[in-house]
Amino acid sequence: MKFKRKIGRILVLFCLLFSHFSLAVEPNVASSAAILVESSTGKILFEKNAYEKMYPASTTKVMTAILVLENCDLEEMATVSRNAVFSIPPGYVNCNLRENEQMRVKDLMYALMVKSANDAAVVLAEYVGGSVEGFADKMNEKAKELGCQNTHFVNPNGIHHENHYSTAYDLYLMARYAMKNETFRNYVSTVSYTLPATNQYSAQDRVCLTTNDMIRPNSRYYQENVIGIKTGYTTEAKNCLISAARENNVELISVVLHAGTNAEGLSERYLDTKALFHYGFNDFAFGDIVKANDVVKNIEIANGNKDTRNLNLLAKDTLTTYLNKEIDLNNLTPEITLHENLEAPIVAGSVLGEMTYVVDNIEYSTSLVAETEVIAKINLNIFILPGAIIFLILGVGILLRQQKKTQKNNKKHRK
Repeated sequence: MKFKRKIGRILVLFCLLFSHFSLAVEPNVASSAAILVESSTGKILFEKNAYEKMYPASTTKVMTAILVLENCDLEEMATVSRNAVFSIPPGYVNCNLRENEQMRVKDLMYALMVKSANDAAVVLAEYVGGSVEGFADKMNEKAKELGCQNTHFVNPNGIHHENHYSTAYDLYLMARYAMKNETFRNYVSTVSYTLPATNQYSAQDRVCLTTNDMIRPNSRYYQENVIGIKTGYTTEAKNCLISAARENNVELISVVLHAGTNAEGLSERYLDTKALFHYGFNDFAFGDIVKANDVVKNIEIANGNKDTRNLNLLAKDTLTTYLNKEIDLNNLTPEITLHENLEAPIVAGSVLGEMTYVVDNIEYSTSLVAETEVIAKINLNIFILPGAIIFLILGVGILLRQQKKTQKNNKKHRK
């Protein structure tokens, strides 16, 4: 019995000790490349080969949508060219568009982003860029503008080409930018859309169903908080997926590239994305590193008077980050840099220095401001020298007057 009690005590102690250790475990991602980012701050929560060049397949269409939305009115009419109909290789998704068919840009965008129609991508590219090649030039220019450093596009749809590539990080940059556009958000969250009849196609049977099983309610991969964005697949790229999810006013963006299927035949791009979102929403939270007007440091201004020379320095701004819940913000110490030759008088609210915190290798900075005014102490030397001079002048004046008076009296006596 004593032995059992000892074992029990050891187990209790063991549990108490290890209850303080990290229970958070990074997701085991099977995809060749992946990234998870908090959208509002750009804070990277997870990455795996995120800067490696990969084939993006139809995730390319995020950039195509960006350029269309920035260069077209959705009600404008575009004409389907012969090239758009017949340039799509067998096996690639199309929307059964007809040569010389006239369609609204709005409808072509649904075909592009919901069904992932490659013929619709060519129509839009030719309409905006004049040609597929001209549009690809615009895509590459925009990619550089967004900060993409390892991306090169050859076409608007992601049909395989050895010189058509991107990275998980670059695709995240495109997705984050695109999601600032409400129209784009509407397209990528649409589950089904029926194309209207046109001058070349009288029926309304071309139904665009989403390729993204995470937003399809009857799918085994459905996740309620997922709000888009875009799938992709080619033999060379394998399964790709850019996703966004929103929960409690937090929005996360994930990218997984070159994913396969697991031993049970399940799609790794969806399993990985689900694991990434679970990690991002459950193990992280927003926290204030410092709040505006928090007292950061107290300093003494040497030439300040005794009532005001002890000065509190306040944080000018609130610094907020999305961080692992296990990080104790109370243990963070800022690096403080004060301006040189600080002396009174100092006006309340004036900037006197800078402070920087480093959290997860990211710097967060704000200014340090004076809480109150500092009044300069009276310098008696300012008054002593002028006083002495005045006293000397008065003294000399008195002596001269006395001397004149004496001289005057002596003249009288001589008379």
